[in-house]
Amino acid sequence: MITTKPVCVTGASGFIAAHIIRDLLDRGYSVRGTVRKSPQSYPFLLGLSGAKERLELVQADLLTAGAYDRIIEGCEYVMHTASPYEINVKNPQTDLVDPAVNGTETVLESCQKSGSVKRIIFTSSIAAITDEPNSMKVFTEKDWNTMSSLERHPYHYSKTLAERAAWDFVMRKRQNFDLVVINPFMVIGPSLSPSLNTTNRMIRDIMSGVYPGIMDINWGFVDVRDVAKAHLLAMETDTASGRYLCSAETLHMKGLVALLKSSGFSTYALPKVDLSGKAGTILMKVLSYTQPRDTGMYIRTNIGRTFRYDNAKILHELGISFMPIKDSLTETVKDMIRWGHLPQSR
Repeated sequence: MITTKPVCVTGASGFIAAHIIRDLLDRGYSVRGTVRKSPQSYPFLLGLSGAKERLELVQADLLTAGAYDRIIEGCEYVMHTASPYEINVKNPQTDLVDPAVNGTETVLESCQKSGSVKRIIFTSSIAAITDEPNSMKVFTEKDWNTMSSLERHPYHYSKTLAERAAWDFVMRKRQNFDLVVINPFMVIGPSLSPSLNTTNRMIRDIMSGVYPGIMDINWGFVDVRDVAKAHLLAMETDTASGRYLCSAETLHMKGLVALLKSSGFSTYALPKVDLSGKAGTILMKVLSYTQPRDTGMYIRTNIGRTFRYDNAKILHELGISFMPIKDSLTETVKDMIRWGHLPQSR
């Protein structure tokens, strides 16, 4: 399925969005991407193969009502990826919640007006599923984050409200387009731009001596190229529906450090002290109160818990196969060295 009409990608300069655009161009699609600055500010997008012929970048303000009407007009598919991703912010309402929710509603209103849109693929997050692991529970697409607030994990709160707003809009308006949601976990992998995304920054910090020790904490990881692939599959698979947890595998911090060492990065300032036992967990909870508010809260609600989830839906319904995280992690580090986010060696 190659539509002759452009596919709209919001937040085109983002870590995930850039890979989506590259894949769309590689498959022969025309793309209309939205950006916050002048299109010439994004040479890494304009330089993609096929961009000269089939990529149009349009400057638009996501929070201005009607700003996306002409951009989405004539598009059959919309990939809505734009959303702020910051952990520690001064004003969660204005810095996170308002842009995420109002921006989503702006895009959906324009989709409604267009009359041409068939499907919206919405980039959500594990944050909309839960804001803390539960060692006794296996999370699925049926779960919703009901614990976050402006005071507790405001980023998770913003992602939850934004996805809720999208589903509420589609059900309330009963439009001719449908909604498919991708819920990625921690996204790593090579970047198409010089900027450093939040998860890759965490990997860099682990390699740069920022963490005092190895904590009893684990994450679900997925390569950015697989996340982009999931978006295209959600667009091209007629039977795709609902939400899709998007994660390859979980990895404990101890395993992550071990993988980095075995992959040739042992000369970096990786944490050496094992604090993953009960005493270490208690110590890290105490020390978490010395961290910025939201970082400390993240540690306290995640440490000592095991993340368990079921990704069978995306495997069976979209037919995706995930890259081994060891390979993705190695490429992530090499890419950060290439961009200058990490030194060659220590």
